[in-house]
Amino acid sequence: MAIKTITFYRTISGKCPVEDHLDTMTDAQAKKVAWVLKLIREIDRVPSNYFKKLVNTNDIWEVRIDAGKDTFRLLGFFYGQDVIILTNSFQKKSQKTPIMEIQLAEKRKKEYLSRRQTNG
Repeated sequence: MAIKTITFYRTISGKCPVEDHLDTMTDAQAKKVAWVLKLIREIDRVPSNYFKKLVNTNDIWEVRIDAGKDTFRLLGFFYGQDVIILTNSFQKKSQKTPIMEIQLAEKRKKEYLSRRQTNG
């Protein structure tokens, strides 16, 4: 079984949007996020209620977290077979994942990949 690596995207200036969002959560919420990320890292077939590919996107995946009455989503993409780069996170308030969040994830993915190419 391959353990996946989960990394948080950093902007060119070094900011980490996912970390910044996690810092605003309660301990219980952050604990639930950590539990779901551990599950994704360690098991091969993660149930889709925790992790699923979003349709009609540029290979963007969604980490799904329900913590009590709150619903959080972390978006990201696979880099290679077993590295997941999480680009953004937000508290979900509606049924559908906001298109602005998906576009942000796609933009950050593109930027990340072009930076990797430039830096070898």
